[in-house]
Amino acid sequence: MSKTPLRPPLSEEVVAKLQSAVAKGRWKVGDRIPAEPELMAEMGVSRGTLREAIKGLASTGIFEVRRGDGTYVRATSEISGTAQRVYRDHSDQDVLQVRFALDTQSARLAARAAEPKVIDKLRALLSQRSEAWEARDYPAWAQADWQFHLEVAQASGVPLMHEIYESFGDVFHGTKMVQRLADGFDGCLRAGHEALVEAIEAGDPERAARSVIENLDYCISWMP
Repeated sequence: MSKTPLRPPLSEEVVAKLQSAVAKGRWKVGDRIPAEPELMAEMGVSRGTLREAIKGLASTGIFEVRRGDGTYVRATSEISGTAQRVYRDHSDQDVLQVRFALDTQSARLAARAAEPKVIDKLRALLSQRSEAWEARDYPAWAQADWQFHLEVAQASGVPLMHEIYESFGDVFHGTKMVQRLADGFDGCLRAGHEALVEAIEAGDPERAARSVIENLDYCISWMP
């Protein structure tokens, strides 16, 4: 006589649904998720079950529970949430040293795999970056710059590379905002950006990697 498979705890089902909602973009990083009554009604669960699921996701770094305010999305996956917590325990210099490994390998792989439409997207982001810098719109500049580097990681063709890179999130933005306050910092450095796109378009992995190293060396030289 076959045994009926054991059903996982209800809280685990709720965790899976909440994770799926974040992964699919229903709630983006920084968004506050709906209030408990709304989610309880939507998922057909008790307050205790919902809170257990949210507590579990908060422990992974995906959610942040703010007492008296609500629950906010902090990361899009467990790996991202865990990584962001780890990065906050280390200096900006340490984070940039880790980026040497990720950025150079992403650049090499992108130079081997990137399609023409990717090149066009990268150039469009660099145009946005340049315009924002000229206008002294630093948040827009940081966002365009960050999105550019994310696109290079995605162009590597290795999904895990992109996911790990994406986990830098707020830590990377924080580093950038410190640098731009220094008088004389070049927010539109060609190395690691325009020069990188040219190397990717030419299919030259080593030139792409050298461009990235020049850019990160420059960033480190401006660290306080």
